[in-house]
Amino acid sequence: MDEVMAIWAEWVKPSAGLPTVQWSLLLALAAAAGHLLQRYTGLPKVVGYSIVGTLAGLLGFAGAAWPLQGVTLFLLELGVAVVLFEAGGRIALRWFRHNPMVLLQSLLESLLTAIVVYYVMRWLNVRAPVAEGVALIAMAASPAVLSRVIADTRAAGPVTERAMVLSTLSTFYALTLVSARAGTLHREETSFFSALYPVLVVLGVSFIVGALLALALRTALRVMSPTSENTSILLISLVAAGTALAAHFGGSAPLAALIGGLMLKQLHPRPWAWPRQLGTASSLLTMLMFVLVSVVAAKAEWNPAVAGLVAAFVVARGLAKIAGVSLANRGSGTSWRQAIWTAAAMSPMSSIALLLVSQFVASSMTIGPRIATIALPAILMMEVLGAIIATFAIYRAGESLKPWEAPGGLASGEVRG
Repeated sequence: MDEVMAIWAEWVKPSAGLPTVQWSLLLALAAAAGHLLQRYTGLPKVVGYSIVGTLAGLLGFAGAAWPLQGVTLFLLELGVAVVLFEAGGRIALRWFRHNPMVLLQSLLESLLTAIVVYYVMRWLNVRAPVAEGVALIAMAASPAVLSRVIADTRAAGPVTERAMVLSTLSTFYALTLVSARAGTLHREETSFFSALYPVLVVLGVSFIVGALLALALRTALRVMSPTSENTSILLISLVAAGTALAAHFGGSAPLAALIGGLMLKQLHPRPWAWPRQLGTASSLLTMLMFVLVSVVAAKAEWNPAVAGLVAAFVVARGLAKIAGVSLANRGSGTSWRQAIWTAAAMSPMSSIALLLVSQFVASSMTIGPRIATIALPAILMMEVLGAIIATFAIYRAGESLKPWEAPGGLASGEVRG
């Protein structure tokens, strides 16, 4: 494919640059594939996006260099930040006061996932620093994938809401710990303070940026309507500014956006209409994010040893999440069956996990690539397979009709979005 692109570049010289043409055509193919896949199979469109990106990556598409940097990294961070801001805006903290077992479920499933994956990797003779990095990445579910699955299946119910909340919280823990750990990979200090200090810095800076974002939007909402397109443009612009500033000062851009959404929900508890108003711009950014993840992840090298590690990682992570959610399910307001489907809906990995891998690679040219060797194939597998598992879990939980059962549904071609 590189030879084809080289020949093409000799006689096609668009004003915006050849990569712009390549990405435009790739996104057009992804949009068509996502629509057709959902229409004829009922699977969420994100599966189609990921398949197109995977094929492009396997064919040698050169539009996404690894490790991520520059504009590519910023666009991925911006897409993740917008998704996490919306996800944070769905969580009312007072819910945890009335139902603290949900918070316990979140802490237990994330902690258990990290511990189980770490010891499975160590059992398979993976070096301790690499196993630690892989275990921290395993904590994070994907609110981005899950939100697309929910939108495409029109899901609603306790399993759907619980899975979204737990996925968002697991992302919060992973972003904090990885952002802190990535900066200390080569340090020899083992004291409690030396381990805690980076965590406090990441949380502190991200909290300040998130608070400023929430206050700015709360001020804007005093004079602007939440349903206004101008408010949506203001939202994306402020999130973009926060994305650019947070990492520069030692924080995490996605974490700052998540905190900003959480804080704004407490300051402005009324339901938001922004996801609907963000419209095409947000959809394009989200599609770009999924395609970019699969293009990059598809370039990872596969061999029998890596395949075994990835399979062990996926199985250990899935079982740990099911065990964690189930062990703390008593008194949480859901049945044991619903707890299992909730954990299954948390299977996807995608853009957030890729950002975490990118942080490790940028921090260490020795340990980072070893982490990426295991994590990238796992991300590629769980972006596609995880979306399918989440869709199946939501259907089995009875919170969305299958396409062929829905009146006037997907099978008749009535596809929205």
